[in-house]
Amino acid sequence: MVVVETTSEGATSVGKPIINLSSVTTVGLDLAKHVSQVHGVDALGRVVVAKPIRRNKLLEFFASLPRCLVGLEACGSAHHWARELIKLGHDARMMPPAYVKPYIRRQKNDASDAAAICEAVTRPSMRFVGVRSLENQAALMRHKAREMLVSQRTQLLNGLRGHLTEVGVIAAQGPRHARELAELIEACDETVPFEVCEALAPLVVQLRNLDQAIARLDRIIAKLAQKDETARRLRAFLASDRSPPRQWRRPFRIRPASPARASSPPFSG
Repeated sequence: MVVVETTSEGATSVGKPIINLSSVTTVGLDLAKHVSQVHGVDALGRVVVAKPIRRNKLLEFFASLPRCLVGLEACGSAHHWARELIKLGHDARMMPPAYVKPYIRRQKNDASDAAAICEAVTRPSMRFVGVRSLENQAALMRHKAREMLVSQRTQLLNGLRGHLTEVGVIAAQGPRHARELAELIEACDETVPFEVCEALAPLVVQLRNLDQAIARLDRIIAKLAQKDETARRLRAFLASDRSPPRQWRRPFRIRPASPARASSPPFSG
């Protein structure tokens, strides 16, 4: 840990704890799961504080700072911490990690990453990532959860198809035909041995649970889309753009006349 304190004469003393952090104007925050790294500088670019801070002490540290510019990499939990820093009055800005990488001056570690973030956030040409609201993140999580459930449902259907193929029961391609196999297992059809039905019954139960969960998420997403102005405008635009496709026609071209026809008179007699 490196702690630098600026004295009244302008000199620096290394190793002494910082009492006054009022000169900090820009902070680079390298986030981690348990211990994060901070790198703070003053208006002249001199290092004021550079140290690791545990998760439970991070907001307490930023609450002791004056309002300043805080840079973060757009990574896991970055939106959460950016919202918390904005509540404290700081100007939190997130950057893509690829845009921060060129500012690393030495071997990559937490301290050098925090210093690079602190320098990159002050660049005039830097492009920032917008801070998402909690509602926006929850909406994205619903879509991601639905994608995961759909993937699991596809895996179950493929598993039922593969297992039943081993006992000579096949179905055509497509999810509709795979569901027919599940219905055969539920009904203990005579074409499927009883032992196989008993073994694959848990997969069918899980398939029905996934269908219900996906249908529930579809209803929630549809209700949220009806309340969102942007979603309503997008749906109206897509509905108005559903015009029948035009039939393609070969473009008409005027062919140049051959030399023989060009030299002959247009009419004779």
